[in-house]
Amino acid sequence: MASVAGQTRYALICICTIVHADVFQTLADPTRRRIVEALRGGEQAVNDIVDTVDIHQSGVSRHLRILHDAGFVQVRPDGPKRLYSLRAEPFRELDAWVTKYRILWDARLNRFAAELDRRQKARAAKRKERAT
Repeated sequence: MASVAGQTRYALICICTIVHADVFQTLADPTRRRIVEALRGGEQAVNDIVDTVDIHQSGVSRHLRILHDAGFVQVRPDGPKRLYSLRAEPFRELDAWVTKYRILWDARLNRFAAELDRRQKARAAKRKERAT
């Protein structure tokens, strides 16, 4: 029977995986990525975003709702307008998650580069030996 600590760890991994899958699923849509890019410059009204991403207002509103529900954007009422801006927290969390894997792959790629360099030097030494 699995330990309670093992079950707890497994549950946390499952929860984190589901949360990150939703984050990636939210940002997988190219229109939502264009909206995020448009908001990098700061707070904007829906109509300004419509002009930037060049899709109908109802489509922009739908994508903004998805981004809002996922926590990527916040909305501030300003009279009849709704101004949208990016929230930094989910991007920091995403960056922290990706950094773990970047470190892993950097280490692997560094080992691969070192081995490749070692083999190239060995081949060069053999060629030099044969030439003499």
